[in-house]
Order: sequence, then structure tokens, then C-alpha cells
Amino acid sequence: MDPQKSPPQPSSATKITRTTSSGGSGSIILEKYQLGRLLGRGSFAKVYHATSLDDNTEVAIKVIDKATTVDAAMEPRIVREVSAMRLLDHHPNILKLHEVMATKSKIYLVMEFAPGGELFAKLSRQRRFSESTSRRFFHQIVSALLFCHQNGIAHRDIKPQNLLLDKKGSLKITDFGLSALPEQKIDGLIYTACGTPAYTAPEVVYRKGYDGSKADAWSCGVLLYVFLVGSIPFDDSNLANMYRAIQRRLFEFPPWVSKPARNIIYRLLDPNPKSRLNLDELIKLPWFKRSFSQESLVSHEQQFLGSEFLDQKFRYLSIINAFDIISMSSGLDLSGLFESEMNRKEMRFTSKSQVEEIEERVLKIGGELGYRIQRGKGGGIGLVKGRVLLVVEILQVARELWLVEVKVVGGGGGGDLQWEELKSGLNNIVLSWHNEPLPG
Repeated sequence: MDPQKSPPQPSSATKITRTTSSGGSGSIILEKYQLGRLLGRGSFAKVYHATSLDDNTEVAIKVIDKATTVDAAMEPRIVREVSAMRLLDHHPNILKLHEVMATKSKIYLVMEFAPGGELFAKLSRQRRFSESTSRRFFHQIVSALLFCHQNGIAHRDIKPQNLLLDKKGSLKITDFGLSALPEQKIDGLIYTACGTPAYTAPEVVYRKGYDGSKADAWSCGVLLYVFLVGSIPFDDSNLANMYRAIQRRLFEFPPWVSKPARNIIYRLLDPNPKSRLNLDELIKLPWFKRSFSQESLVSHEQQFLGSEFLDQKFRYLSIINAFDIISMSSGLDLSGLFESEMNRKEMRFTSKSQVEEIEERVLKIGGELGYRIQRGKGGGIGLVKGRVLLVVEILQVARELWLVEVKVVGGGGGGDLQWEELKSGLNNIVLSWHNEPLPG
């Protein structure tokens, strides 16, 4: 359950702002937005239609009541949603996050408004889609997911309820609360189970390491079946029976589903992720390319999956916007909205040293402390010791000013991470420290 698209163009820099309003229909938030009708509600938030008081444009605002709905389980979900949406801001089929506002009791996520509502509602009215309509929506889903995967993010909850339609009928993927971010992976795999059982890949449930992009590919297979048939392929209230059917691929096609579409669904719903059709292979198949020129897809990928975005896996030497700076700065870290220490296995500092000097210093200190050095594809630095992985990211804030982040992304942060020794060794290139890591 999430918002929806609109005419308003997002500002060049998403920002965090404080508000004095208590929220609710009819409320004025920070003298900027007036809340309108309730669009929907989920497990921890309500979503309202709202209007900007500046230019009368429409937005959707997710209102999260921290006192009644935010607990230890929900905090990381909200942080993940914001983090994922700000990294994926540049794709036309992913709902945009405009800004984040907060009070002591509430958090407001201001997003695009999608007046077409949930695709689920449209599907419920029509029972099923024609093959051409199914393919059009399927193109948009796959394009958006390829962009997510190229940025190291797996959605993990793809289903019709999380797909919205804008005023032109184009699709918008939303609800990234269950997504897996790059820093959650260990050796490239995800180890947490989540999602909606009827749409979730079988390997996710087994709690072993799995490839998030392959799990999303499975969900795409379920979606395409639902689009064409009007029901889910595996439907049993007894989960054990459902997973037995999944392992044996016990589902049937009605006669109106074409042979090429059946083949794609069957290959996507392969219970073995190693032999499952992946999305890079899918886009090359004739059925997928029909009524959609391959040149257009290639151009689309170059625009949204090009080198400047591929490098965001490490976000190395990238220019970051005001949202990044504000959310990383002391006292305004988004995690601080929850008064939690969940994201403090990290340290950040600014430096005016040359990038080469910063790199050289990090490599020297890491080596002296017994870390093994790894290089990311985008040029980032990994420091490895046992099952602990520290990722060092260098981001340009302004001319001759760099933000350096050292963050635990593997091994759960156990053992002696030697924060004080790292900090002491880096001090001679530090302009100022922006947070202090927790010990251990």
C-alpha cells in the first residue's frame, strides 16, 4: 500500500523538513501541504491525497505515527523504504519520493500521486488482461526491476497491490519497505525471509543465502500468470502443500494463454534459482520484444542503467544531493527520527585531501590493522577480516570537499572492529567527524 503519481516535478534535492502539524485529513503540514482524502492504509501507515499550497500540485503523503506503529521491526523497514526510493529516483516506473518531514510523533513521506490507483483494483474489475495489455505492464515492471538490480536493490514484494497507475496509465512500482539494499548482502546474497507467500520465490523461505534479482524474477513469473489468467498459479492455505506444488510446478494454463507466454512463465517459475530465467535473458526473448522495439529498450537501459547509475553500487566519487548530505549529517540522520542506534555501525568524516591521498591512507591503515583489501567494480574499497566487511565510500560534496563513510556491511558487526584505531589512523586527513561509531 503506497501512494501515487502526479504532475509535480520533484525538487532537484529531496530534503528533510520539520513540521508542527499533528497530521490527519484537512491538516496543514508545515504550511506547505493540505491533506485531503484517505487513499489507503497499511500495517504501519496511512496514505493521504494532498495538495501543495505553493502551486496547487497533487502529491500523496504517507503518514507514519511513531508512537503507535513504529517498533523495532518497523524502524528498519521505513529506513529501507526511504533509502531505496532516493537511490531509485531516476526511473519513470518507480514512484518518486519528494521529501521527508518529521515531528516527534509522526513521519511524513511526500511522494508522487498516482491517480490511477492500484493495478490490483483494475485487474479485479477486468478479471484478467489481454496478452498485449499484460505485455505492456510487464515491460514496465521488468524495466524498473532491472534498474533496481543494477543499483544493488531487490524489491522482494512485487505484487499487483504494490503497482500503481499514473494519469496516463503508466505503471509505478512502490512500497520498498521489504526491499534489500546493497549493505544487507553478504557475499552478494540475502539471508532474510520476507514477502507475500503466493508471490515469493521458494528459496526465500528456506532462509539460506539467495540472489535477490532471481527472487524478483520469480515474482515476475507469478505476476505474468496473474495478468493473463486472472488467478495465482499456486494457491493453497496450507503452505506446506503450496510449496510441494511449487517444487513440482503443479499449475495449469487455460487455453487462451499463448505458447510463448507459457514458456516464459514456466521458465520464470523454476524452483531452482540457478536454472531460472533471469531478467537479462528475458528481455531478449521474441515474446517480450513484440510490440516493443529492442532499440527502445536498449536506449532506455542506457539512459537509466548507464555508467553513472551502475557506479551507485559503491556510489564512488559521485555527486550527492542535499537529501544525502542532510540525512548523513549529525542530528538529522533519518535513523535518529526513531531515537535508535540501529545504523551506528559506521563512521563518517569530511576531508579536503585529494582522493588519491584518502585512498592511500585508508589502504595503509587497513593493512596495518590486519584487513584484507578488496576493490569494488565501481572503484570502492572493501576491508575484509574474517566474516566482517567494511566498505569505504568516498563521495564528493562540493569542490575539493569529500565525504568518507566507513560502514559495516557484512558479518553482523561482531568482534573487534578497531574503530578507535581506524579513527586515530585517519585523523590526519580528517576535516571534521560527523558521527561516532558504537564500540565493538
